[in-house]
Amino acid sequence: MKHVIALDVGGTGMKAALVGADGTLLHEARRATGRERGPDAVVESILTFAAELRAHGEEHFGESAVAAGVAVPGIVDPENGVAVYAANLGWRDVPLRTLLGERLGGVPVALGHDVRTGGLAEGRIGAGRGADRFLFVPLGTGIAGAIGIAGTIEAGAHGYAGEIGHIVVRPDGPDCGCGQRGCLETLASASAVSRAWAAASGDPEADAADCAKAVESGDPAAVRVWQDAVDALAAGLVTALTLLDPRTLIIGGGLAEAAETLFVPLRAAVEERVTFQKLPDIVPAALGDTAGCLGAGLLAWDLLSTEVSA
Repeated sequence: MKHVIALDVGGTGMKAALVGADGTLLHEARRATGRERGPDAVVESILTFAAELRAHGEEHFGESAVAAGVAVPGIVDPENGVAVYAANLGWRDVPLRTLLGERLGGVPVALGHDVRTGGLAEGRIGAGRGADRFLFVPLGTGIAGAIGIAGTIEAGAHGYAGEIGHIVVRPDGPDCGCGQRGCLETLASASAVSRAWAAASGDPEADAADCAKAVESGDPAAVRVWQDAVDALAAGLVTALTLLDPRTLIIGGGLAEAAETLFVPLRAAVEERVTFQKLPDIVPAALGDTAGCLGAGLLAWDLLSTEVSA
């Protein structure tokens, strides 16, 4: 049975699948990245995992994968197949496409940025299905975005399109790792809410999920922390929709798991801030933590289609 390998590499773990031509998940697996052993070990873990997936396909489906797609964090150069930089993996200029191609017997390999790859899946088969223009924003450890246009994701001239997390929403706000102050992800990411609630509650172990539960129970301190994050998020999103005019705004990541505890105040905060702009549908992501893996499969099938048409 014809299939591709799909790999989604995260900071601590990898999700993988063998994906059929119709999008069916034929096999799924997970594996630790092994980042505690250093960047070279992470690369070897990816290569070994991919080889095992190829062997599984040969054994169970009668043939090797015809292509592979891999999504990685950080800065990515998809055209040259290089993982340029990923702080959480210790990577710099890893020629991942070449290395995977060699380990997999020369099959074509597509490389993508994790958020844009997840956005591709959400746009085609998830919450953005049918929308000609959408913006996918996962709220996790950081905040990034994927700009969807007619079933594709816009990467930008240099591969940095969609970095909404580094829109400055409060110039006097916290320092950001990018060198600016008051970036959106320092105020409205799951990590930012966790930090703020740990400080406000006096519990260093408290996190964003705990804050959401406290909001639901009516804790006034939690409501203040939560609303502060929602207000910052709304400010950043209104900037984005002013520039991009998406039809659908898809919110994913850890904070989106709070469901209406997030979406009710967020929709209200965005609506309060728009003037001439058209208000998009603001919806939760549909694919959860499988989006990156499913998107990697789509990248692989797209690559094959491009090669055939060429």
